[in-house]
Amino acid sequence: MNRASTLVLLSFLAVCAWAAEYPAKPVRIITPFPPGGSVDLVARLVGADLSKPLGQQVVIDNRSGASGMIGSELAKNAPPDGYTLLVNTLPFVTNQFAYEKVPYDPINDFAPVSLLSSVASVLVAHPSLPVNSMKELIALARAKPGAITYGTAGAATNPHIAGELLNNLAKIRLVAVHYKGGGPATIATLSGETQLYFVNAIPEAVPHIQAKKLKALGITATKRNAAAPDIPTMAEAGLPGYEFTTWQILAAPRGTPPAIVASLNEKVRAVLKTPDAVKRWQDRGFDVIASTPEEMTAHLQSEIRKWRVVFKEQRIRAD
Repeated sequence: MNRASTLVLLSFLAVCAWAAEYPAKPVRIITPFPPGGSVDLVARLVGADLSKPLGQQVVIDNRSGASGMIGSELAKNAPPDGYTLLVNTLPFVTNQFAYEKVPYDPINDFAPVSLLSSVASVLVAHPSLPVNSMKELIALARAKPGAITYGTAGAATNPHIAGELLNNLAKIRLVAVHYKGGGPATIATLSGETQLYFVNAIPEAVPHIQAKKLKALGITATKRNAAAPDIPTMAEAGLPGYEFTTWQILAAPRGTPPAIVASLNEKVRAVLKTPDAVKRWQDRGFDVIASTPEEMTAHLQSEIRKWRVVFKEQRIRAD
């Protein structure tokens, strides 16, 4: 064996030994949005589920700003050793269509671990808005174009896209007000600073709805949600054809050893697909997927193709 081959073999064996010892310290999951939103909740759910099979503490690190780009860039540039992971959602792929410059490539800069879950939203209104159904909202918005505001977690985030889809299908003009995450956007609607908001984690909105601090107008899925069975779908409530469900992924920096990625994926799929985990996630509004890395990549590529067309046709840009 020549010297070059020996070095390659030794490097391979060193990586295998390193991966076999993983993890030897706590694992950090970056969530690029502030506490209180759906991405933060998913990060905490998967972190709690993973800590036992990993045998290490999983620390959630909220690094919000720029529609998730600050935290995503931080994860991209972290050492590719399996100790820094990223949980993200739709802006992970749509930021590239809304901003002139995005500091990461969702396919080439990350190692896919798993497509974790999917989730629908519920459109809620502040009690001061004089509507109690989608039909009434659409009628008011048509009578007063540009007068009704809705909060978002940032440009190109899930609530922003859900609102633009509503504008398109209903032929109305609601005005987006961008915040630095779902938590601040929810607070803005609770306070009356904005009049509408699409809450990603439906059970998170239920206490506010029950306390009459918010009014539920419709769920964005094609069927009602078990966590809030009395809330109609958007189609039932007066907007046929409306559907918006999104997803959450777990990724690692590019260059993370394949053995570590495979180990993480195996553990994610094992813990998330237990009946207890499925129910725990469903109780919070999420449907567990727990895909393979290959399935996650295929999903992201499909979403990029789909949303590239939508953003171009609707001329959705970050203001």
